[in-house]
Parts: sequence; structure tokens; C-alpha cells
Amino acid sequence: MVKMLTIGAAVQDVFLSHSPELKPVSDKTADELFIKIELGSKNDVNNIDFSTGGGATNAAVTFARQGLEAQFMGTIAHDPAGASVLEALDKEGVDTTYISYSDKHHTGYSVVLLASTGERTFLTYRGASTHYDIKNFDLGNAQADWLYMTSMAGNVDIVDKIFRQAKKLKTKVFFNPGKDELRQAAKVKTLLEDVDVLSVNREEAQQIVEGSSIEDLVRRLLHYVPVAIVSDGPNGVIASDGKVIVRAGMYEDVKVIDRTGAGDAFGSGFLSYWAQGKSLKDSIVFASANSTSVVTKIGAKAGILHKGAVLHAMPLSEKPFSK
Repeated sequence: MVKMLTIGAAVQDVFLSHSPELKPVSDKTADELFIKIELGSKNDVNNIDFSTGGGATNAAVTFARQGLEAQFMGTIAHDPAGASVLEALDKEGVDTTYISYSDKHHTGYSVVLLASTGERTFLTYRGASTHYDIKNFDLGNAQADWLYMTSMAGNVDIVDKIFRQAKKLKTKVFFNPGKDELRQAAKVKTLLEDVDVLSVNREEAQQIVEGSSIEDLVRRLLHYVPVAIVSDGPNGVIASDGKVIVRAGMYEDVKVIDRTGAGDAFGSGFLSYWAQGKSLKDSIVFASANSTSVVTKIGAKAGILHKGAVLHAMPLSEKPFSK
């Protein structure tokens, strides 16, 4: 059995939805939508959902549901939110042996205001999920085949030390950097020599390399990593392993209930197949299916697919990679 280790944030999520007060409003001076709540007002919501999130815990659940041996390494606190994180992971069969505890900070906590369109506004206390100590991240005992690394709140030096450990242990690395890492793009480039698969969106890729189209970006990222994946929202995704280039569109047109965790579901979905030796094309199809399923339910984990889920064809093309 392939052994997966995920490292990153763990948080308690509380979703508030089904409220006229959470209707998206258009700002005539901008193209963006926002939720407008008057200061001092009291606003009713008609639905509340409790879930857990954090990219690393979401990925761990994908791996577990796909029958892989999943381990999570991150920091929580001895509090009700931490207990919820542990309960959710234990229920899914994720190994929580390597969780560390903070005595100074509470477990990360998010209140999510969910609009009818599936878009959401987060009020987040990051707490223990972003206060990391390198001593809590010893990969030796985990003996993982793959490391799935999400954002470490900009602690690039800790990421570097973790990646160096992984290289010594011959553990392969999947990296989905967060915005705090990418603000230090020069440092991120130096990390990529230890990365086997890099997954970013178009804007994130442009912080690392130059390029206008996502195919240009993928090709240039391959100078740094063996496998590169660049997504572009509704315009689809392109991935390459230096042998073929796969371009995929939308897996299925579904009613979006909540977009939380869609990116995590895509990345972990891809790796759950790729780590088992599946083709680039098949890995992209499952990643897309997993991501699509997640947005049909509230919370980052409810829609994650189980092993044996029936997949269907999707708009996709594959061509040989040529320099």
C-alpha cells in the first residue's frame, strides 16, 4: 500500500448559510461581488454546518478514501476545535500519530459566510495552524512514499528543512504553495529542486515564471520540476510530465453549493492516482471528478469521492510533449 503523509493546516469550519443577508452585492465601481452587513446589525441565518478543513486534512481524507495509507502531520490545540479535527480524521482512518499540540494558541477556526452562488467569505483565526516549530516535523518515523505539502503560512525556512528531510528519505514531494509562500517567489524557486509535482493556478504560476498562456507556464515550470499542473478556473487545467501534455476542461456542469476545498480535492485527487502509477490523463480525470464532487456539498470533505466511484469521460486532449 502506498503511504501518504500530508503536512499543513487543520481548522474547524462553521458554515452559515441560507440567509437573505448573505446575498452577493455588486459594487458599481468594481467587477467584484461582496456581502454587505451593516455594522451593529443582527442578521439571521437559517442553516449551520460544522466541518473541518485545512488543505492537509482535506488531502488526507482523499488519500484514505482511495484506500491509501494516510498520515497527517500538523499542529492543533487541546480544545473543542482540536477535538473535532481529531474526530474527523479518526473517522476516516487517517493516522494522527504525528499531530503536535500548541500550548500558546487555539486550534485554527473559520466562520464561513456562504452565499447562494457557492462563493464564500471567511472569518479566520489561524492560531495553531500557522505557528509551526520545525521540531514537530520529523519525517523519519512516518516512512512515507509521498509527502503532500500545502501552505505553511509563509514559513519557507521550515518548508525547506522538511523538503531536505524528504529528499534524504527518498520521499517524493507534491507541493501546492500558498499565497504566503508565493510572496517569497525567489525562495520558492530554490525549494523546487526537491519537488516532484507542483500544482498551482495561473496567477500563482506567473509569480514563479513568465508566461501568458497556461501551456507556456507549464512548459517553463518543467525547467524546475518533473511534473507541473496549472489550473485556470473555468478555463480548465493543463498538466505535463515532460512526455505528454494533457489539457482538460470542466468535468461536469453541476450546481455549485460551496467551493471550499475544491483546490485541495483536485490536488489530492491527482496525487492519489499518480502515486499509484496511473497515467497523467487518468490522474487529471480523477482530480477533476473529485473537485467537482466536493463543490456539490457544504464543507471541504463531505463530497470527497470514495474508492470505486464511477467516473465518466470529460473534455480532454493529450499530445506528445515537444520542446
